[in-house]
Amino acid sequence: MSAIECYLKSCRELARFCSRNGWIDNASLHYAIAWEGDSAALVNIEFDELLMEGTGNQPARVTCCGQMRLFLDRHGRVIRSEIL
Repeated sequence: MSAIECYLKSCRELARFCSRNGWIDNASLHYAIAWEGDSAALVNIEFDELLMEGTGNQPARVTCCGQMRLFLDRHGRVIRSEIL
């Protein structure tokens, strides 16, 4: 697992893309690097937001997406992020 993927699966900032106060299904998380430089990367992100229905059965899924700018150290690890 890449440093970027590890960061995305654990960062709280992704919750800002959720539209209905659900939770992020990390298994559905997909990202694509749109641009990458020495100290930053622009990442397109998509994941399913899980919503618990009143019956308590299978949660409903809503697709969420957005962009983040990730600031990287010299080893390619994320040190900071910015929602775009």
